Amino acid sequence: MSRVLRKSLLGAALALAAAPAFAQSIYGTREPFASEAVYFVLTDRFVNGDPANDHRDQGGEHHTFDRPLEPCDGVVGNVGYLGGDFRGLLDNAGYIADMGFTAVWITPIVDNPDQAFTGGDPITCDGFLTDQGKTGFHGYWGVNFYRLDEHLPSADLDFAGLTAGLRGHGLKTVLDIVANHGSPAWTMPVAQPQFGQIFDAEGRLVADHQNLEPEQLDPAGNPLHAFYNARRDLAQLSDLAADNPAVMDYLVGAYLKWIGQGVDALRIDTIRHQPLPFWKAFTDRIRAEYPGMFMFGESFDYEAAGIAEFTKPENGGVSVLDFPMKKAMDEVFSRQAIGGFERLAQALYLEDGPYANPYDLATFYDNHDMPRMDASDEGFIDAHNWLFTARGIPVVYYGSEIAFMAGQGEHGGNRAYFGSERIESAPAHPVYQQLRRIANLRKASPALQRGVQLNVEMEGDSAVFYRVYEDAGQAQTALVLLNKGDRARTTTVSRMLQRGQWRDGFSGETVRVGGKLKVEVPAHGVRVFLFDGPVTRTDLRAAALRATPAQ
Repeated sequence: MSRVLRKSLLGAALALAAAPAFAQSIYGTREPFASEAVYFVLTDRFVNGDPANDHRDQGGEHHTFDRPLEPCDGVVGNVGYLGGDFRGLLDNAGYIADMGFTAVWITPIVDNPDQAFTGGDPITCDGFLTDQGKTGFHGYWGVNFYRLDEHLPSADLDFAGLTAGLRGHGLKTVLDIVANHGSPAWTMPVAQPQFGQIFDAEGRLVADHQNLEPEQLDPAGNPLHAFYNARRDLAQLSDLAADNPAVMDYLVGAYLKWIGQGVDALRIDTIRHQPLPFWKAFTDRIRAEYPGMFMFGESFDYEAAGIAEFTKPENGGVSVLDFPMKKAMDEVFSRQAIGGFERLAQALYLEDGPYANPYDLATFYDNHDMPRMDASDEGFIDAHNWLFTARGIPVVYYGSEIAFMAGQGEHGGNRAYFGSERIESAPAHPVYQQLRRIANLRKASPALQRGVQLNVEMEGDSAVFYRVYEDAGQAQTALVLLNKGDRARTTTVSRMLQRGQWRDGFSGETVRVGGKLKVEVPAHGVRVFLFDGPVTRTDLRAAALRATPAQ
């Protein structure tokens, strides 16, 4: 960060701290976690910081370490463990924080099977939920939800040590949790230990699928079947019974244990595969111990109405990953782009939309369960400029700061090993440089984090909008101008423009604004101007108040 930018940000912080309380607050959200920006790490695939926990001899003939696949488009995927661990993550926490991120989402930490799965369908390049030969390197195949997967901790670094270490770098911990399923449970030629089984905190067997198809289970008559539904859902995964109180007790007890070791927020896997009353009961019990715990879920659905129900207070008040926005971003920023910023405007749902609050959504453009965004470097830069200025909580998948494995699916490199060499070379990459620039600006701007969004122009290659925030003794308005075109663009803004002294968010240069502001936005660039003080322009204030959630 330059000395000029640091000085300007410090001055703004002092001005904001001295701002008065407001008779009428303006904000998009008061959710504290909305201030964060999240870096999503598939822990096993980030950095191997401690080879001593690799367990390279685990699994015998069904070994778990380093299981390469046939190449997909020349790229070799891998379904074995590759060594990423808590030590590798903590050793590189400074790298993540320096980019401007304030939270790290890690994949599930619970114990997974000690062999590769022999059942299921053969893995193909475009296969989804094809698991034959795969291991639990990803963490989503829990067999003991009370124990750490042995590939993650080191002798001197347990989970509590990791969260404390991340906190020392200014990073919160987002823990990925599963409450819908355990490990793959049937279709094995010969039953394998742990698969389809669940153990309690003392290591006692409490559930066993016994390599039976779901329809063959007897939950009412066999206590070891009672944790499971007698119906199939996702691939061969053992499906947890939402109506069994013992399942709820087991899951709540396990996750309260891990939260107590320093977790700041939860990401909930496969949330739509359990009924809404289940999530209301689950979230109530978690928040009874940890009031205000922020949670966001994965409901793999590109229709807003299909994911919005989870956000309602009566259903648990769980935010969600913004799949409709992900689809729109792919249509605007990828190599297959079919639209401009008007497409993104449709996905915002700023007013009268289906969500409890759209500003609390976790926004993203790809993750580990889909092909990485197939975009040029400029496409990634444009996507990040949008992600860190528009409404929502930005989430970036590891490696996207260098367009790592762009366009690759799960078995063709989406989950490839990242490693220290790529981290060391990342600062020279243009995507990294521009991501760091915009992420650190958002990190210092309450308007970009929680301000209400008012669109001025959203068409083609150009976007212009305000983010207005006046609450909790802070007052700031951001004017954002985006250009995803290949040429610089000059834009004149006059609509609802607040007169007075603004400053360039990047350079800190002061700009006196009258009735209009003429701005040149570079190709694939962003300009942000900040007004530190209460809004006095009548139409801007009225529009911002109308867009603020009911107080």
